Amino acid sequence: MGSNESVAKHTFEIRDTFLLDGEPFRILSGSIHYFRVHPSDWHHSLYNLKAMGFNTVETYVPWNLHEPRPGEFDFSGGLALARFLDEAAELGLWAIVRPSPFICAEWEWGGFPAWLLADRSMRPRSRDPKFLARVASYYDALMPILEERQITRGGNILMMQVENEYGSYCEDKEYLRGIRDLMLDRGVDVPLCTSDGPWRGCLRAGTLIDDDVFVTGNFGSRAGENFAQLKAFHEEHGKNWPLMCMEFWDGWFNRWGENVIKRDAQDLADSVRELLELDGSINLYMFHGGTNFGFMNGCSARHTHDLHQVTSYDYDAPLDEEGNPTEKWYKLRDVVRDLFPDNWTADPLVKSAVDVPAQKVELTGRTGLFQNLDALDPEPVRSLYPQTMEDMGQSYGYVLYRAQVERDTLEPERIRVVDGRDRAQVYVNGELVATQYQEHIGEDIRYALPEEQNRLDVLVENMGRVNYGHKFLADTQRKGIRTGVCIDLHFILNWEAWRLSLEDVSKIDYSAGWAEGTPSFSRFEFTLDEAADTYIDTTGFGKGVAFVNGVNVGRYWEIGPIATLYVPHGITRAGVNELVMFDTEGTVSDTISLRSAPLVNHLEKEGVE
Repeated sequence: MGSNESVAKHTFEIRDTFLLDGEPFRILSGSIHYFRVHPSDWHHSLYNLKAMGFNTVETYVPWNLHEPRPGEFDFSGGLALARFLDEAAELGLWAIVRPSPFICAEWEWGGFPAWLLADRSMRPRSRDPKFLARVASYYDALMPILEERQITRGGNILMMQVENEYGSYCEDKEYLRGIRDLMLDRGVDVPLCTSDGPWRGCLRAGTLIDDDVFVTGNFGSRAGENFAQLKAFHEEHGKNWPLMCMEFWDGWFNRWGENVIKRDAQDLADSVRELLELDGSINLYMFHGGTNFGFMNGCSARHTHDLHQVTSYDYDAPLDEEGNPTEKWYKLRDVVRDLFPDNWTADPLVKSAVDVPAQKVELTGRTGLFQNLDALDPEPVRSLYPQTMEDMGQSYGYVLYRAQVERDTLEPERIRVVDGRDRAQVYVNGELVATQYQEHIGEDIRYALPEEQNRLDVLVENMGRVNYGHKFLADTQRKGIRTGVCIDLHFILNWEAWRLSLEDVSKIDYSAGWAEGTPSFSRFEFTLDEAADTYIDTTGFGKGVAFVNGVNVGRYWEIGPIATLYVPHGITRAGVNELVMFDTEGTVSDTISLRSAPLVNHLEKEGVE
């Protein structure tokens, strides 16, 4: 297929091989998540996929971004899935779309909207009719976009996925059939698939093989061994299907307090070659990882101590976070040229980022969070006991809980935050008295209340919900304070709560003052000759999020390992640009610089306390 050939009037079938227009076809696909790449860079990434010799792009669809509040749908701007698929088609790329309600993807709560958690009578990701009704409403908005872009309608979508790695979660076939039927009822008529770990237990639980839903496997090496398991499962059910790895992991994701994970480029090329020489089809996960902008990073589940993922989703992929080719890209193009000499290949597109030294970034103001609460949430929630974030209609960010407390003794009193997630900072009369993280929340805080009447503030951060595994529905996925706050042995009543989703930081009053050591907003300005990629060097700041021209570009944390935040050129502009650093620690610098490359530190000691 030439680089600009029309994709109209084609057919795609799954027999003992994939057939495109009746001819054998190998799927050479790469994952690009449109929601992790600024739309100004979609063409850059898609072109580089095509230029490597591949013929298909794969993407998930994140329910939580497309339906941020019940019944409110957004498929515009950076969420314009239709435009992304059309750009792929213009380049002659086929598409695999995975619109399952659950995506995993190291994405906040696996793509589920957090507002589902407010209904404790519903069991998400199950046959529960209330949950399937929510999916149905979502699919009513989503599927018309996909339906008209199927290969059966002259579009470029070859295949769609019913659920994602469900065999690593449950074995409810009625639920799987429910999702499938919701898709079929809304005009999906391309082949459907599932993707799971390639061993029998996972495949038996997570597939609809007896319903003729195509079965693929997920792995990152040992293709011969993994394909043998996949083929044996096919044959056990009387299928003679082609073999496909839906997620061939070419790198890995990273977490706060852990060193960046790398995979040798030659090892990857050799492993991909092995798979292709077995006549397998492949989807590289990821081809371009991109960025967890805003509050969208996920979390790895552990026993009591969950591991939150970083903002960068570089993934050590063939394209780096910025979208430029790495050594892996060139080695994989060599493999394609060797095994598929008729495939179109070309040199990649490469862009550059800009440096802006600290002396050219001006601090124009600094103010405190406590002084700006009403600018951020003019109608705080008042309740007898603290409420969870979800019960207050909030999905992401922070909550500032406030109550007045009376002193009972001159001795240190015992303060406890009961059932909170993920990180709590406790202040008395504006002074920080404790910071607690995850399972340490609830431990005694001994503090002598200085006044007869005192202001107690608890700032709680949602650091990202679990995206995979057995803790998906654990109560820890409800953020904020779930039970209450005790002083001595009794719960404190009469709370105010400011919902700090930080969707709009334009009303911050930088003349309102700031007390050192408390959460703050620092505003900077820098000037560019033209819009350009850059990286914010967050050295000198503690923990928080950054905004460029009003856009939340993600979280930073001084524990590392990554000490920069990527800013795509689609967010910057020629002329004056605004940078706002919201820091919860009160750790601030009067200077900040922008870099042309990421800063990744090596950690001698790993882990988060």
